[in-house]
Amino acid sequence: MSSLFKSFAGNPREAAAMAMVQSSSYRVLSGGSCSNLRRNTPLDSFLAKGRSPVKAFSFMFSTQPNNEFGHSSKRRSRGPVMAAKKASEGEKQEDGKYKHTVDLPKTGFGMRANALTREPELQKLWDENQVFKRVSDSNYGGSFVLHDGPPYANGDLHMGHALNKILKDIINRYKLLQNYKVQYVPGWDCHGLPIELKVLQSLDQEVRKELTPLKLRAKAAKFAKATVKTQMESFKRFGVWADWNNPYLTLDPEYEAAQIEVFGQMALLGYIYRGRKPVHWSPSSRTALAEAELEYPEGHISRSIYAIFKLVGGVKTSLLEEFMPNICLAVWTTTPWTIPANAAVAVNAKLQYSVVEVQSSSEDESASTSNKKKMMGKVLKNQQKLFVIVATDLVPALEAKWGVKLIITKTFLGSDLEGFRYTHPVDKRDCPVVIGGDYITTESGTGLVHTAPGHGQEDYATGLKYGLPIVSPVDDGGNFTEEAGQFRGLSVLGEGNSAVVSYLDENMSLVMEESYAHKYPYDWRTKKPTIFRATEQWFASVEGFRKATMEAINNVKWIPHQAVNRITAMTSSRSDWCISRQRTWGVPIPVFYHVQTKEPLMNEETVDHVKSIISQKGSDAWWYMSVEDLLPEKYRDKAADYEKGTDTMDVWFDSGSSWAGVLGKREGLTFPADVYLEGTDQHRGWFQSSLLTSIATKGKAPYSSVITHGFVLDEKGMKMSKSLGNVVDPLMVIEGGKNSKDAPAYGADVMRLWVSSVDYTGDVLVGPQILRQMSDIYRKLRGTLRYLLGNLHDWRVDNAVPYQDLPIIDQHALFQLENVVKNIQECYENYQFFKIFQIIQRFTIVDLSNFYFDIAKDRLYTGGTSSFTRRSCQTVLSTHLLSILRVIAPIVPHLAEDVWQNLPFEYRNEYGSAAKFVFELKWPTLNEQWLSFPAEDILFWERLLELRTEVNKVLELARNGKLIGSSLEAKVYLHTADAGMASKLLKMCEAQNEADTLQRIFITSQVEVLSSVEKEMVSNVQHTGEYREGENKVWIGVSRAKGSKCERCWNYSGQVGSFSDHPTLCGRCFNVIVANPPQPAVAAVIS
Repeated sequence: MSSLFKSFAGNPREAAAMAMVQSSSYRVLSGGSCSNLRRNTPLDSFLAKGRSPVKAFSFMFSTQPNNEFGHSSKRRSRGPVMAAKKASEGEKQEDGKYKHTVDLPKTGFGMRANALTREPELQKLWDENQVFKRVSDSNYGGSFVLHDGPPYANGDLHMGHALNKILKDIINRYKLLQNYKVQYVPGWDCHGLPIELKVLQSLDQEVRKELTPLKLRAKAAKFAKATVKTQMESFKRFGVWADWNNPYLTLDPEYEAAQIEVFGQMALLGYIYRGRKPVHWSPSSRTALAEAELEYPEGHISRSIYAIFKLVGGVKTSLLEEFMPNICLAVWTTTPWTIPANAAVAVNAKLQYSVVEVQSSSEDESASTSNKKKMMGKVLKNQQKLFVIVATDLVPALEAKWGVKLIITKTFLGSDLEGFRYTHPVDKRDCPVVIGGDYITTESGTGLVHTAPGHGQEDYATGLKYGLPIVSPVDDGGNFTEEAGQFRGLSVLGEGNSAVVSYLDENMSLVMEESYAHKYPYDWRTKKPTIFRATEQWFASVEGFRKATMEAINNVKWIPHQAVNRITAMTSSRSDWCISRQRTWGVPIPVFYHVQTKEPLMNEETVDHVKSIISQKGSDAWWYMSVEDLLPEKYRDKAADYEKGTDTMDVWFDSGSSWAGVLGKREGLTFPADVYLEGTDQHRGWFQSSLLTSIATKGKAPYSSVITHGFVLDEKGMKMSKSLGNVVDPLMVIEGGKNSKDAPAYGADVMRLWVSSVDYTGDVLVGPQILRQMSDIYRKLRGTLRYLLGNLHDWRVDNAVPYQDLPIIDQHALFQLENVVKNIQECYENYQFFKIFQIIQRFTIVDLSNFYFDIAKDRLYTGGTSSFTRRSCQTVLSTHLLSILRVIAPIVPHLAEDVWQNLPFEYRNEYGSAAKFVFELKWPTLNEQWLSFPAEDILFWERLLELRTEVNKVLELARNGKLIGSSLEAKVYLHTADAGMASKLLKMCEAQNEADTLQRIFITSQVEVLSSVEKEMVSNVQHTGEYREGENKVWIGVSRAKGSKCERCWNYSGQVGSFSDHPTLCGRCFNVIVANPPQPAVAAVIS
């Protein structure tokens, strides 16, 4: 045996690469063509044309039907197979003396996956043998850490979870095959409002009254842990490998302590401060919210108003003296309830403004414009002369909107208005006109902005510049406080808003009210509107490390690449991060306040002491321990002067500290992680919070690469919702529903195959029809593997034929296989799994079935058990099996393991030990010898396979013309004027190795290459065709085959009848029978 196949015995890498089809069905992928595969799959093209995505899937994956071993061809007579199969089933044959000499496939590997039973059995096998840990520990190629973003522990899993976790598992399993020590610690986000609300909703009113913070926290922890257990079992059923016995939970004491440590480090560096600033506040949740906790649903309608504030004078009184006292500032706002908190009116210094005289119109006070309800104010009915100041550019628009005539009487710059004063419309105090920023434009409104520093970010910034009072007369529940006077007790999002509008109208300050549709922030948990409200909160000053953050972003690999634009935009523009929450279930902000002065006490000593307590007792200790015990020794004599803070940390600070609580604490893990992988919404969530905390304390990003995926939509591209009835439940995909016809049990591997099939960098589609398509593809892939197993039932590694002795067709098959493996590896490295799916689907299901497997059946079944041609074919089939298993294992691990457990021969790794599990294999090593198949021969085989396609067309004509039935009843004639091509075709006709002969490749009984196509030479040819390539062409003719039909192989031969002992056999079959006389045997085919 050659050294090559000696190595095959110890390391069947010997799986190499087959062609993937592009324009021609048999074009070979070049070494770098994976990256050049078109991103626009047929599905994309169909969607672009407005066609059904389901029909597009059908178009992409239509293949030839499979027989009991996954492959069939109507060109090829299956006589020997069917004769033996019928004999095995007890059917009488006219003459079955040779039926037991046919080597039919044998395997216990069923065509049906029986996933409901088999997948859990395989998962149990993995668990009992600790295969993940065993393989990872034995690998020596360095470590690979994909850090798990913690899903929220408050409900059942959905298809988004499935997409996310399966993508991670595909990557981890591939890295295992690449000899990495893979460390994957699953995590869960366990604190925060959603869990607290679920607990509260489960309790009746009486129990809630008795609920102390500690009781609430105990119930929340119990709920979170129960959810973690449920979700963990589901993830395991997906086939996800992880360190399930040692997950990280953000409620674990050691994790909470690490989070406190990060907070303390940021505080000591000056990045944490307390201030009274407007923040997103959720009245429905009674807490501050971060940007990542907001959503902006379509269809929100606000009550917008145009109001006027009366000018009373200013430093440049002479500018407007002629219009006094009938001149007002016109403002526009979508939040009328903020008018009581008004502190100034802001203008843009560079814009041009005008004093306009308002001349009333006869239009009704109520009107409808563009389907927007609007109401005109009483001030427009007043007969007194009225002048208002607005931006000059907006005069025409306001004239049309208000239904009045606006006469420009004077024009000036916004800077001229600075220092003027007006009377507050509610409490009648004097307020200034100030210069705002570039946020003041003429795109909408009046060009003058009602400024309430307690209720807006830009207003707040302007207020700081001018020392304006920060008024925010709204309580935690969103109701006006005593400070709001007559409006106290009213909800600012309801009757309070209406009351302010009515008050302005009664006091001649309302020009118009109209409904206004726009995007407005909602609490992502309660699905109710939020407000901007100034409160005392703790903030992380992003400005202090923004530059370092932006530099770090550019050093991270973002997949897809355009994701860098999203994270850059969100990080460069974000304001300071509000990290405090007014809730009970969370990690406490470790601060003490002086009882009298309210000054905070928080330094390195106090934070470290609290951290050490929490690391041992958990964060509950903050609620049940006294201030004296929570303070360090040196402060205990002053404990009576202090009280504990009641704020908890934003849950994004919780999960954003996972690099510290997990990567920085667990043995075997590394910082930074190799990969973070989550949904695209995490650019403003976990990706960003992790980045900010890591840059602030470590000066570097916590990840080297970041992969993002889109959202999962239904087959029509619609968002899934229970109300629409289009929700796809991942567990129902796996286990099926009550009606097995409408909701069949597909198993985890079909769902995993779906994950691999989609371009996850955008939104992806899933639904019943798409899943049926995936199931069909899975079945055909399983059929391919069953064919390989069945035809290797008597194979042993020692039977391998040395590469240099293989027929050319077999060498070409190894060349194609090696290219496929090479390209699949490139796609794995680039995380382009949908391209892998395409390659596997075309290669294993289409190309192998329609060509190599089709022509291999003759020599596998009838060539003789130990014949050279059968052993050479088995050498190639075993190589394909070992390679295909490894390249599909990360995607469909249950299928790969099931095949491995049914492997009919023993495989030993490079160290000589038997591989008991498929993941104990390593990724196939590149075989340069197989890739060195001569370029001239590559081109010839491409042309030959194209010629074969044209031959099949002529054979079909002959079949339709009743000249032949099976293709074995045909003789093919070829003629070409291309001397080089003719020489090669003639050489193949006369090939010493039968597997390389044209009749075997065409699956006919005879092929003859003609020197010319003169009439006398082709007189018996009834059907013709032609193969063209550029200037060259090959003439094709088909006639009935000469000779008689061999009883055993069904080929036609002039030798049939030449052997007295075996008169019904051809020469080949006679030689097989003489060498191996038929013996009684049991049935061969396992159905």
